[in-house]
Amino acid sequence: MTGQESTEVLIVGGGIAGCAAALTAARQNADVTLATKARRPEDASTWWAQGGIAIARGDPEQFKQDVIEASAGTADPAAVETLVENADEAVRDVLVETLDVPFDTADGNDEDFDFGREAAHDEERILHVDASTGSYVLERFLAFVDDHPNIRVLDDTAALDLITHEGQVRGAYLASEGDVWPVFAGATVLATGGVGDLYPDSTNPSGSTGDGIAMAALAGADVTNMEFVQFHPTVYVDEEGTLLISEAVRGEGAVLRNAYGERFMPAYDEDADLAPRDVVARAVKNEREISGEVFLDVSEIDFDGRFPDLVEQCEQRGIDWESGIPVTPAQHFLCGGIDVDDRGRTSLDGLYAVGECAHTGVHGANRLASTSLLEGLVWGLRAGEDAVGRSPQPMDVPNLDDRDPALPDSFAREKFTRLRRVMDEYVGIEREPDELNRALGVLRRLKGEVDAYVRTRTSRSLYELRNASVVALLIARAAADNDESIGTHNLVTETDPAAVESP
Repeated sequence: MTGQESTEVLIVGGGIAGCAAALTAARQNADVTLATKARRPEDASTWWAQGGIAIARGDPEQFKQDVIEASAGTADPAAVETLVENADEAVRDVLVETLDVPFDTADGNDEDFDFGREAAHDEERILHVDASTGSYVLERFLAFVDDHPNIRVLDDTAALDLITHEGQVRGAYLASEGDVWPVFAGATVLATGGVGDLYPDSTNPSGSTGDGIAMAALAGADVTNMEFVQFHPTVYVDEEGTLLISEAVRGEGAVLRNAYGERFMPAYDEDADLAPRDVVARAVKNEREISGEVFLDVSEIDFDGRFPDLVEQCEQRGIDWESGIPVTPAQHFLCGGIDVDDRGRTSLDGLYAVGECAHTGVHGANRLASTSLLEGLVWGLRAGEDAVGRSPQPMDVPNLDDRDPALPDSFAREKFTRLRRVMDEYVGIEREPDELNRALGVLRRLKGEVDAYVRTRTSRSLYELRNASVVALLIARAAADNDESIGTHNLVTETDPAAVESP
């Protein structure tokens, strides 16, 4: 293990939430270290956010109502108010004025943004850049933090464990290129993204292993709402992986059809193709089981004119989009996570969490479209501001044990395959109580096996596997403990007609 380091604010994660925290901490002249596993911008979840970022547009009450209704009434009203009351100013200050993100405008008028609409939104309020909003935001944000004199960026650097002392978090062990070292911090901000690697098909980038949630939980932080895993209903999947077809496409008027050519969403929900994501995802799954296939019909909209980036990606993948885009649900977002307050503070002193790894209360049981970038931005700014002013407290810490020979590369791959199979079969869109208990048994054994290896070996891949097994167990346990079907947590039985019949 190499020598130790100190910083006032340590941020783990380089998406919009981590960058926002770095921005506000640096604005107060704090010494900031930002460590990210990413080697390229594409390795962060923010990059893949297509639809855009929602704002209140001067009507916070309607925005609040839409967020709460999409959550099946389970969102925390105080958290939603924090989100929407800060939305317009945060976007104006950071994305428009500081980063100069080139949001689409109407008729080329720079003063008139071209707002889009997505599922479960009552009005057009989504700022976007074609269907590639996240990449435009993140490229500019990363360039900004890279150039800031108060921010040191460490890429290709993973956090392995938090450093704790008597209920206080004092930093983290970092790892890069085989080296492991402790970084002590006055405040540590986790912004590690989602859990896509726990499922076979996900819209998340590779490496989304729930690191922040696992490290926080193992350190004793409160974690909540882990059963609420959101699946995006319109994802194209082939041997190359997943291609998310933005909800904005349905917002423009595209509709879902089954293999018989029937438009089916009006039979499932009065909002039809613009129903909340959990409703549409279950409907798509059901129709695929009944008819064999589901397509997104874009024939009645100006698809190539409105979404040129998506058209290019479709053509690169050989998709004949004019005949309909084959779609299926895929894991997309975790609505639960590390429990935090309105400043991103966790239950452990000195530890903050922002972005997808955090549970702010905004999303409840189901997230409203185009609120993830906004939540990461708002809570990142607030956490970064609050984290400043605490001095690091270095201490004697043990080396992470690495006395046994390294495991073969196939070890982690094989364990991940087993984990994903269990999560896909038993902890997916629809769940049965008996199967959840079966999943718990398998996941407990898997975690026990991985823990035994972690005790005597230190490597990034092994710790990622440990983190994934911890988070998978947290999700399955929360799902088994919740006997109420709501939002993304959908319990079914063999006699439940909704699970096997079309409406």
